[in-house]
Amino acid sequence: MSIAVITDRDRDGDAFIRELQKLRANPHHIWPAPPHLPLGFDAIFCDLVEDLPRRVPWLPGEPEAALIVMLKKQAAFRPDLIRDCAAHGVLVLPAEPLSVQCTLALARDHFRYEQRLRGRIDKLDENLRNMRSVERAKSIVMHKNKLSEEEAYQFLRRQAMSRRVSIGAVANAIVDSQELLG
Repeated sequence: MSIAVITDRDRDGDAFIRELQKLRANPHHIWPAPPHLPLGFDAIFCDLVEDLPRRVPWLPGEPEAALIVMLKKQAAFRPDLIRDCAAHGVLVLPAEPLSVQCTLALARDHFRYEQRLRGRIDKLDENLRNMRSVERAKSIVMHKNKLSEEEAYQFLRRQAMSRRVSIGAVANAIVDSQELLG
């Protein structure tokens, strides 16, 4: 697992990196904190800094990696910052080995779950767009061919089956051609 670690190489930071190495992870230390969090990692551990939400390079709800913020034991707790950067986990340093494992596992699972939900939402959006196209195409076919709603739907269905494409693709083609022809 490729992990970015954005923290100072003090005693706690070094101990944390060693703990990740014991887990057979591939930690890449980055310091000072870059203007934007790096991409291409499975997980990113980053010190919770004041402007961390502005350093997150992806859109809210579309993370590119599991983000775990790290707090120093004596630091003030800032739930607003954690929420604003949409962290998948929080780790307090110095961290116990079991805490590192648990936090990493939970953050990765949360990240994967979020990705699956995003995929389902994208599919639902596509289905909704197709349903709207089918309704518009049915209306066009009904008006042009003087058919009932059921007959227009069966016409679209037959066209899709004969062309071996989805009914949404046929509907989109009809709607697009109608828009081109005016």
